[in-house]
Amino acid sequence: GPFMTDIATLPYRPCAGLMILNADGKVFVGQRIDAEVEAWQMPQGGIDDGEDAQTAAIRELGEETGIAPDKVELIAIAPDELFYDLPEELVGKVWKGKWRGQRQRWFLYRFLGSDADIDIATAHQEFKDWTWVEPHTLPEVIVAFKKPLYEQVLAAFAPHLR
Repeated sequence: GPFMTDIATLPYRPCAGLMILNADGKVFVGQRIDAEVEAWQMPQGGIDDGEDAQTAAIRELGEETGIAPDKVELIAIAPDELFYDLPEELVGKVWKGKWRGQRQRWFLYRFLGSDADIDIATAHQEFKDWTWVEPHTLPEVIVAFKKPLYEQVLAAFAPHLR
């Protein structure tokens, strides 16, 4: 109808994403508190105005996982921005209807701490559970509409994954 937003005119929300590798070569994933389906995801979040992507990534890391900045070491940055589109039924329901999807800068970090350094019970808790998974299983555990995105993230960081 006349009040429907034309999805094609909506911008993509700028975001930063983090692939965190532990000593065993496994990747951190969390289960969102608000998720309607059993899906896991890597930490990620919006880039604030005037904030660079790497600063946003480290801020999100603390906000979502409780991991302190000195417990990670940057390995690589994905060369290109990666995009995903929201399914049409979600556009307008999330992010106040302002975005059609996300454009993301992805960062690969090595986790230098121990599991005791992870605390998802943060001030604005986003995850109800977390675990380490083998990188190749990521596309299988993510919500379906982000599967192509996760395959691109894996491809970007493939040289650093065993």
